[in-house]
Amino acid sequence: MSIMRRMSDVFQQKVTKVLDRAEDPVEAIDLSYQKQLEALQQVRRSVAEVLTSEKRLEMQAAQLQQSDARLQSQAKLALQQGREDLAKLALTRAQNAKGQLDALQQQIVQMKDQEQKLEITAQKLQAKVESFRTQRETLKAQYSAAQASTKIGEAVTGLSDQMADVTMMTERAQDRITQMQARASAIDQLVDSGTLDQIGISSGDDIDRQLQASVTDASVDAQLAALKQDLLPAPAPQAPRLAAGDGAPVPAPVQPDPPAGAVVVRIHGEDQFRLGAGERPRLDQLDQAVAVAVDSGDADQFRSALTGMLDFVRGHGERLPSDGLTASDLVLPSDDMTLDEARGLLGDAGRVVDAGTTPAPA
Repeated sequence: MSIMRRMSDVFQQKVTKVLDRAEDPVEAIDLSYQKQLEALQQVRRSVAEVLTSEKRLEMQAAQLQQSDARLQSQAKLALQQGREDLAKLALTRAQNAKGQLDALQQQIVQMKDQEQKLEITAQKLQAKVESFRTQRETLKAQYSAAQASTKIGEAVTGLSDQMADVTMMTERAQDRITQMQARASAIDQLVDSGTLDQIGISSGDDIDRQLQASVTDASVDAQLAALKQDLLPAPAPQAPRLAAGDGAPVPAPVQPDPPAGAVVVRIHGEDQFRLGAGERPRLDQLDQAVAVAVDSGDADQFRSALTGMLDFVRGHGERLPSDGLTASDLVLPSDDMTLDEARGLLGDAGRVVDAGTTPAPA
């Protein structure tokens, strides 16, 4: 045997003897048990993290479902207003939202599978830790029989401290999970109530703003026509003509036949107006705007749309004499009609221009 080989063997023997003397089986067992506890705690944290990610994905899926429903409603409303381009845009966004929702559903399924695997691993590791704890106590009792009381007391004290740390970490993890669940529930409630959609400079998205713009334009056009009508000079009143000989007033002349396609409109509680055939499409658009406002339940929008329609009739229609005998084709509600009254009338008549009163001769 060479000198170098012998020196290596002697060195290994000395080091092994020092290590054997320094190594404490009880400490080695405790360290192994602590490592197992740390591994168990790590698995539990992983389960909590996976569950948190799963809840976050479920929350995103719920938001996408709500977005899809809102976009479908916007598409219907856009079609009712004749905005096929907006309806197509809303349906395109809804289709994208569905694609994202499908991807999220797959991720949620994967997260659930991973969560179940981690829970099974945690259960197996928990059983192993419990079994090792029993074996550890037995080995410690066999190793330190002479110092059983002191060693076991110190071990129990150390174990209690470790279990306290584990319990504290478990409680903190549970508090964090509870906090995240409460936050997710609060966000879902805010999304359902529409509060989150109102954060920013203005509420709604670009589709809502474009749909609202058509109603606003109709109201502005009607108000502009009313201002033009106010600027026209009022017609001078005509004195009744007297019949020759007896001084009795001559009967009012019979109204000439209206132009083809003209429509006679009465504002409930006011005069009659004759609109030309070219004004009827605009009247139908304003009527549709009032119906949309009634369906939305927005009192301010209803008031603005109704005022715009009445102002349009007053500004573009020919006011008929109050002593005429012209039958009304359409009857509009008065300015003081409320949203609830309009809802009740629309439930029976279906259109605002047919919901004032039954058309009757003036």
